Amino acid sequence: MKLTVNGAVHQVDVDADESLLHLLRERLALTGTKNACEQGECGSCVVLMDGVPVCACLVLAGQADGCAVTTIEGVPREGGGLHPVQQAFVDAGAVQCGFCTPGLVLTVIDLLARTPAPSDDEVRNALAGNLCRCTGYQQVLEAVRLAAGHCVAGPMRVASPGARR
Repeated sequence: MKLTVNGAVHQVDVDADESLLHLLRERLALTGTKNACEQGECGSCVVLMDGVPVCACLVLAGQADGCAVTTIEGVPREGGGLHPVQQAFVDAGAVQCGFCTPGLVLTVIDLLARTPAPSDDEVRNALAGNLCRCTGYQQVLEAVRLAAGHCVAGPMRVASPGARR
């Protein structure tokens, strides 16, 4: 199969039962996508597949054939710094242990691309599939509010394959 991950094209042979999560972490060494529940309950493994947030643990690798996948490693950094959503998470104290952060960040990037100024209810709805044991979610809501002031709507461009991450 052939897929594009963070702007780089990969031709790989996959097993019929191999998950996209396994392919990303174990075969492509993109460990920013976290392996937690393996049941689609926690959101730690969220990636964008053709621009749509999916739990990589629930997607068979073969289903990504021909798709563009963006992991946290492919989130573009402005001027070498953090993406506005990542910076907002830092500024709002929404990063504690960091395990859930990649999935939250990608989910928020998608939300802000679709809804540039979401209400708190829209944020809660979008993040319903992402669990965080450390922050209590108040800081995450604040991070989304901060990021909404800095992000522009539209499809996310991924970092070029050679870009420093």
